[in-house]
Amino acid sequence: MTSNEEAPGMASPAEDGNSDEVETGGVASIAFRVRCETLGHGEAVYLVKDDDPACLERVQLYTTSAMHPWYSTRSTMPISIPPKSSADGDEHIGSSEDHLFSYRFAVFRSGVFFRFEKPSDGPTDVESFHPSPFSAGDELGLDQGTSTRASKRSDLHHDLPLRLLNGGDTYTISNVLGITTRPPDIEKVKIKLSLHQQLSSLSISSSGFLSHGHKSNMSMKSNQSPNATPGRKNVSFAPSSAPFHSKGQRSNLQDQSSQVSLNNSDGLVVASVFLPVHLHRSDDGEWSADWDHEALLSMETPLRVTRIGTVKWRGWHGNKGADGSPESGVPFNEREKVEACLRNFNCVPVWCDTTQFGEMYNGFCKGVLWPIFHNVTGIYSASPEGLAESMHSLSPDSSSTSIGEGGEGGRSGSQPDSDTGMSDIAASAQFSDMTMDDVAAGPIHGDSGREAALWSVYTAINRQFADTIVQCFNEGDLVWIHGFHLLILPSLLTRRIPMAKIGLFTHTPFPSSEIFRTLWCREELLRGMLNADQVGFHLFEYARHFLTCCRRLLGLTYGMIPDLNGSHSLAIENNGRQVVVTSIHAGVEPPILNQFLCQTSTVEKTYEIRKQFAGKVIFCAIDKLESLKGIPLKLLGIERFLQRCPQWVGKIVLIQVGISAFEMGDDYMKTKNQVTSMAANINMRWPGTVQFQECSESEMRLPQRMTLLRAADVLMVTPLRDALNRIPLEFTMAHLDVLTEEGRNDGRQRGICILSEFSSTSRVMRGALHVNPWRISHIASAFQQALTMTQEERIRRATCASEFVTHVTTQRWALAVLLNLKAVQKDSNVGRSGVGLGLGYRILGMDSGYDTLDMNKVARSYKDSRSRLIILDYGGTILPNDNTDCFTRYQFVHKLRTPTVPDNRLLSILKELCSDNRNHVFVVSGKERHSLTSTLGDIPNLGLVSEHGMFVSWPAKKAGKRIWETTVPEQDKSWRSLAIMIMEVYSSRTHGSYIEETEMKVLWQYRDADPEFGYQQSRELEDHLSNVLREYAVDVLHGGVKEGGYVEVRPKGVNKGFASMHIIKNMAISNKIDFSLVIGDDHCDEPMLSVMRQIGRRAMEAKSFNDRTVLTPLPASVTPVDVSSTDPFVSSRLQTYTATVGKKPSASANYLNDVDDVHELLECLNRMSARDHQFYSSIDLTSMTYPIAGSGLSGVKKTGSVQFLSGSNSETITANVTRQVSLVSGFLSSEGVNPAKVEKQTSNTLADYLNTVEDDDDDDMFF
Repeated sequence: MTSNEEAPGMASPAEDGNSDEVETGGVASIAFRVRCETLGHGEAVYLVKDDDPACLERVQLYTTSAMHPWYSTRSTMPISIPPKSSADGDEHIGSSEDHLFSYRFAVFRSGVFFRFEKPSDGPTDVESFHPSPFSAGDELGLDQGTSTRASKRSDLHHDLPLRLLNGGDTYTISNVLGITTRPPDIEKVKIKLSLHQQLSSLSISSSGFLSHGHKSNMSMKSNQSPNATPGRKNVSFAPSSAPFHSKGQRSNLQDQSSQVSLNNSDGLVVASVFLPVHLHRSDDGEWSADWDHEALLSMETPLRVTRIGTVKWRGWHGNKGADGSPESGVPFNEREKVEACLRNFNCVPVWCDTTQFGEMYNGFCKGVLWPIFHNVTGIYSASPEGLAESMHSLSPDSSSTSIGEGGEGGRSGSQPDSDTGMSDIAASAQFSDMTMDDVAAGPIHGDSGREAALWSVYTAINRQFADTIVQCFNEGDLVWIHGFHLLILPSLLTRRIPMAKIGLFTHTPFPSSEIFRTLWCREELLRGMLNADQVGFHLFEYARHFLTCCRRLLGLTYGMIPDLNGSHSLAIENNGRQVVVTSIHAGVEPPILNQFLCQTSTVEKTYEIRKQFAGKVIFCAIDKLESLKGIPLKLLGIERFLQRCPQWVGKIVLIQVGISAFEMGDDYMKTKNQVTSMAANINMRWPGTVQFQECSESEMRLPQRMTLLRAADVLMVTPLRDALNRIPLEFTMAHLDVLTEEGRNDGRQRGICILSEFSSTSRVMRGALHVNPWRISHIASAFQQALTMTQEERIRRATCASEFVTHVTTQRWALAVLLNLKAVQKDSNVGRSGVGLGLGYRILGMDSGYDTLDMNKVARSYKDSRSRLIILDYGGTILPNDNTDCFTRYQFVHKLRTPTVPDNRLLSILKELCSDNRNHVFVVSGKERHSLTSTLGDIPNLGLVSEHGMFVSWPAKKAGKRIWETTVPEQDKSWRSLAIMIMEVYSSRTHGSYIEETEMKVLWQYRDADPEFGYQQSRELEDHLSNVLREYAVDVLHGGVKEGGYVEVRPKGVNKGFASMHIIKNMAISNKIDFSLVIGDDHCDEPMLSVMRQIGRRAMEAKSFNDRTVLTPLPASVTPVDVSSTDPFVSSRLQTYTATVGKKPSASANYLNDVDDVHELLECLNRMSARDHQFYSSIDLTSMTYPIAGSGLSGVKKTGSVQFLSGSNSETITANVTRQVSLVSGFLSSEGVNPAKVEKQTSNTLADYLNTVEDDDDDDMFF
């Protein structure tokens, strides 16, 4: 199509400005959307006209995690509508094509055309299912007739009837990729375009299509496309979920045009313990590789993906030979060849020491983590590692070796001949264990002293992975870590590449908190996982256990947070940052499975198996030989079934394939012997019923597995605890043709899966027969139900099972997880700071610029100020915190322990600080009045505030009896008895909770109670108290959840923030405050820090208004409070410093490391005061001046040869010396003095001369 031709149906600009010559019928704005079921991540879909085979003019469609699988255009497209009648009123007569807009969708990979849509892209249809793979030509979408199709319409296209549209209206056109047999769904959007919008929408090229040309990622400037769900026509479109925006949060989220999406410019680093490739070595030393298609991470993608992991060759990488040689690893001198071979697959190998890797994989991962993650503990282990030598000597065959010393990583040699021998050995080992004091009972509880060695190799392997990832990482890449083998890898990466978005996905179950807490390294593992930005699981059940472990073991909280897609995600609050938790189950790749199903070898072997067991219903099971797979229970089930239903004897057969699990050690040998013995007993009674065969993992790859699954009629998967097991999904794909007419009439009772309810696939395979493997009668009943099921029920169950398999593919799973990872918000205003050593390292999410308090800056401001306010918290700030743990807190509440009192050093610091008349020092605490009076009441000029601001004692020059006053009016206290009575009810039914009473407040502490139950009870108590006490002037507060939690009832409006404002407004001072220092340490001090920071901010805003400077907004950690009432008491030159003790998220602007730093800062200020009394700088001399004419200041007093000002606006510094507050013109204006009226004078004295000298030299503090 030339540039001068007009596309049918597309709008074109009017020629020569005469719009009356051509009746266009108007212009409609069209937003296209398409449902793409099979589109993989990294693939993009474009809308092209049917007569544009070269895709020269195309429009890209986008999706988000909330909209997927729907893709839509970002803006509407203008399309001209042909006139329905001629100028004379007759009906318009033209070709039918004039009333149709024909288009189709094209799939691009890496920005390059890949193929056009095809019928298989649509949802799997029952009648049109064909398991044959597509040819290469079909995949490319090109053939020899491509050039000839340029001038004619393609066979596969969509037709939009323009006669149904009206000019000036906006429509949403919905399609299904690959489905062209029915018209698209048309939804009119009831938004009328304005004239300006219609004219703007006509900005098109001469060809009539959008003017973006070949640029697929250009942002459109026309109106946004509406994402209305189709509702007019019943065309079986799955509705897309609209993004949810909570009130007040929409402005913080990006608009639709900037929603998260993945494209070929995104980088991805995928780390797994093994690379998803198979290596092959020829006899002449040449290496080759191919994809391991059954590996979850082997899917091809056009994204810039770098895969990192170890390589498998001749078995597990970590095995070694009898002489210590790494016979299963790649030879050292050939590693460069392997790296070059893997470079074509974008795979980077991690070369680990074979001995270390074997210890990590077999010893720690399989020996320690694997049982724990499957909710199995080894308290009563029959063969603890500590007694390995004893068991070796007791074994009848002394030639057996330990794990990792034989070929293939397992035991070599024979095993005891009978179970009786094993029982004797186990009994002897248990007896020896009971007679020893310090022998651990299995690897989970210490591994007899080997825990340090196992943990060491685990961390060493993770560090090697971290080194490789850092070398391959480019800024902006996503890092996706897989498996429980690399749980601490996020901790190692965040220290070195903190800007990276790191995701961690585990493919095993996650245990309950009661099981997980038995690990000696539980905190290290949890903190390692929490250093990732996203943690993923296949089921929410596992995610819930992870959340509970974080809550119970680390005291963290979790909830829903908004993401960049406009939806909400579950996240854990961890040190000021949110860790997103996702639960998305993985699937399979139907095209890959269909390719294997259609291979000639698969068809032939399937026929042979069916012929071998002709006339029988074939039950199939493929499991690893370990106790968790539940094979013995399965055999007990078939035995029970044949005992109760003897009519099925000889009519069924169970093909049980056992995959060798050498890495499981003794458990593998025990399970193998048990299964062999049970199968022999069943066959002895009913010959040929159980066909048991053991094979290695390499002998049961995807091609062999699909052959067996295709031949079987019923699949049995009965694990005791299992996570990702895709065999049920593969079985469903193998029998998907049972939904066709031909499959229904083949005479086989096939397509049913018997699935354990403890497998993750049981949550997504709704059509399977779910059984409890621990109940043998359930398994037996499942046999009978599968054999006697009607055809209608089988078809219905197969249809339900096929829904997940065909819709949730591996690529779609990866797309959803990666979109969520990319949508993780790493706010630029929130800094990332790391604390901790070793594996205790963790990332803190704090405001940018949050750093240690600069003592030099504080000292300079302190020196230059004339009226200072210093507010200090008590416990944890100037005094070590007594509430270090729950038990200590309980002792203090019940007066079973004497609290820590200030030492002589602290008392001396406070006395010297209060001796400066310019200082107004207050100690604010949650303690009662008598406690503060007994410790700090004798310090002159020290103000005290007790019970979080309820009582205040103003500074007095002479030590004596303290006078206390309340900050709020005295109220009726009858609420206390009601609150205590209600709290006693909850204390009686919540173990570990107790009531704490003070003079003005009542608390219900549940920090010693069960975290989950205590929190639930606290919420109920909070509601109960709020309803009962709603008539009283009290506040019901629920706080300190991270510290354990409490529910408090106190007089209304009392907190440390209110107390700080009360102090400022009621202090008896003559000068406005121009310096403030506020230090706290815990959540009770946050209101005070927040209020003082906002007071300082108002002073800065007043100053910046004149300077026309722009201030950065306050962070979200500062709670907005109206502090305008303090303006008359605060100078516009106020310098405010807020700090919290300990590096943690806070409303303060800075932090101090510990209590000693607080003491050091206060001592520094004292030295500045002492220096100020003894020496005078040029600034001091500048303030010593004669009265200024017209200033209104009077009362000149002569001292020696130098005259000083005295009057209402001056204060005494030393004997016979007075200092004026300030004479700068800005302050004179604020005090009512007009600087223009100040007379110029000749300098007659040194003081008068120095008044014109500016001292910009800020001396640092000295120590």
